[in-house]
Amino acid sequence: MTVTGVLPTDAGAVLVVGGTGKTGRRVATRLVERGYDVRIGSRSAAVPFDWHDESTWRPALDGVTAAYLTYYPDLALPGAVEHVRDFSRLAAERGVERLVLLSGRGEEAAEAGERAVMDSGVPAWTIVRCAWFNQNFDESFFLDPVLAGEVALPVGDALEPFVDAEDIADVAVAALTEPGHAGEVYELTGPRLLSFADAVGELALATGRRIRFTPVTAQEYRAVLEAEGLPGDLVELFTLVLDGRNASLCDGVERALGRKPKDFADYAREAAATGVFNA
Repeated sequence: MTVTGVLPTDAGAVLVVGGTGKTGRRVATRLVERGYDVRIGSRSAAVPFDWHDESTWRPALDGVTAAYLTYYPDLALPGAVEHVRDFSRLAAERGVERLVLLSGRGEEAAEAGERAVMDSGVPAWTIVRCAWFNQNFDESFFLDPVLAGEVALPVGDALEPFVDAEDIADVAVAALTEPGHAGEVYELTGPRLLSFADAVGELALATGRRIRFTPVTAQEYRAVLEAEGLPGDLVELFTLVLDGRNASLCDGVERALGRKPKDFADYAREAAATGVFNA
């Protein structure tokens, strides 16, 4: 079966795995605004979903036509590929027509997860490949350091094409509901490259506050992650993907949406205007 047209709003539910996260909740909101029946995939949802509990997968897929998949905290971590592979195959068996996977740019392990979706048997798949989100600074583990006036990370001068979660959500929703995106791998970036020091400088400018960037060792940052309840393995991911491999711009947003991506400076001003950075 080939899926080529617009997804009708009455075709069935759209499952948003990670529907309370940075991109997932934006995807869910957009789908609801368009009139789709949205099912949030989370452990606390009315129909619970847990990547680590396969007994929750089949009920979450009942009546689902399309699904957006995210894997927290990262698709490159051990066990993620196997979960995505098995779930995607089950989705195909259950009649899901479209799968959109949020993947990590420059991560070989994440690319194995992409292949699992491609080979799942779902008629229309789309890969949305990203690296660092702008919103990591105001909605995630960088917020407290920004508020404290110092962002310390185990990175040096590596350049990163920070991408906005609003752009990611727009691309994901287009792939879930519109024609022309099946079989596409969209690498999403912002419009320019910045170092983490550059990004922190943009935040300082937007907020009018003194915020500095400080490089630290991997060992020091591992302790920070573990204190916040995050896997220490994420330190290796930092050093892996921030070796310059992602220091290039891609046209994924333009190809998918026909417009330019949001610049980090615009994100910083908009986030600052909400008051989230007011200590």
